[in-house]
Amino acid sequence: MTPTPQPKKWKFALLVWCFIYPMITLISLFLLPQLQFLPGPLRTLSISLILVPLMVWFYIPFAHKRFHNWLRK
Repeated sequence: MTPTPQPKKWKFALLVWCFIYPMITLISLFLLPQLQFLPGPLRTLSISLILVPLMVWFYIPFAHKRFHNWLRK
């Protein structure tokens, strides 16, 4: 059995960026105004508590399935 090649790092980074940028923008527009009372590090923590689970459980598995062939070319 031939092992499948690892995805190209620049392609995977591009896919991750294509999700992170719009999500940070949306969160900045809608959530950050509600969190202005928190100090900066806690606002950052709040954003990361939203983005990391979205990435790990939803976006990365979706991106791997959807872009499997492109990532490995």
